[in-house]
Amino acid sequence: MNKFSKTKNHLKERVIKITRVSKVTKGGRRMSFQAVIALGDKKGKIGIGIAKAKDTRDAIQKAKSNGYKNLINFPITKSLSIHRSIIGKHKCSKILIKPAMNGSGIIAGGTARAILEMTGIKNIVAKQLGSNNKLNNAYALFNGLKELLIESQKVY
Repeated sequence: MNKFSKTKNHLKERVIKITRVSKVTKGGRRMSFQAVIALGDKKGKIGIGIAKAKDTRDAIQKAKSNGYKNLINFPITKSLSIHRSIIGKHKCSKILIKPAMNGSGIIAGGTARAILEMTGIKNIVAKQLGSNNKLNNAYALFNGLKELLIESQKVY
């Protein structure tokens, strides 16, 4: 029995991106696949995993196990939103995350929508600024949500 067996049962996963990548060697190109996965329990717990393997199925399994290693649990308000707006950054990508009124839903595009659905947030606005790279946008959103977690744990 491994240390993640209790949490694996209730976490859902969503594949954000699968890409074929290659390593150029003296003998030619070696193809492999890279997978980016979002894991969440729809109650405020989220993790992102990235991995490479020779086969897509193996890449997804490796990414899933990497996602379990960096799970965070951040606060959600009673109206299923976040308590303040924040900007998440990673490299050249920025994501502006703002709370929305009750009943407005998830107003976000692409990567941000997929990740925010896994968190359990129902009323939020997210805008991608800068790069459109899915991997960097996933990390930017994750960093923004991580900042909310750090703020909620500060003692004043």
